[in-house]
Amino acid sequence: MKILKTDFIAGARAAEGIAVIIDVFRAFSTACYCLNAGAQRIVPVSGIDEALALKEQLAGAVLVGERGGKKLDGFDFGNSPTELLHADLRGKPVIQTTHAGTQGVVNAAQADEVLTGAFVNAKATARHILSKKPAVVTLVRMGWQAETPTDEDNLCAEYLESLLLGRNFAEDAIAPRLKASPCSARFFDPAKPWSPSTDFDLCLRLNCFDFAVAAERAEDGLLSLRIPRKELP
Repeated sequence: MKILKTDFIAGARAAEGIAVIIDVFRAFSTACYCLNAGAQRIVPVSGIDEALALKEQLAGAVLVGERGGKKLDGFDFGNSPTELLHADLRGKPVIQTTHAGTQGVVNAAQADEVLTGAFVNAKATARHILSKKPAVVTLVRMGWQAETPTDEDNLCAEYLESLLLGRNFAEDAIAPRLKASPCSARFFDPAKPWSPSTDFDLCLRLNCFDFAVAAERAEDGLLSLRIPRKELP
């Protein structure tokens, strides 16, 4: 298995084989919490207007999104696991737009399969990939606003690589390393209540979800993030 590491939208567009679009803080941690709360699917979109228009088409749809970390006007939730932790999303479609993660998913059109990447379901993601025996895996680190590398996405890529190659990894060091990172400072800044410290903790609940999240075209033609069918209970 050949493992490639790329970055941002350009990296997503160039992704080969199975692509894992990594956005730890917070898009694809949030996506896992949504699916765990019973969401029927998550429809990732790039634009805010696109998301708002799509809500009019999908019955019962819930809007989740941010720009600059802040919840968007007219949206039901921000891109925050804390906000969604106790939400009842059973049977509802979720429409998600973020400045990094969803941009990567919608641009990874050349990959054979697209998965999301986060610490909360890293082992399940690696298990899914290994079951496919791919020749190539591309780990795409989306970073901050899909423009600047971040320690959390870089570290998640390293962790996924270790899982795929069967190498040991200092799991206990992940949270302390990231708490000391300037990339995490917003979660501990009282002036930024839209990024609560509980989001930091929830995004680093290592392997708390035992399912991968894959992008596929739904029956209505919309790109959708779902738990792969064979992994559903």
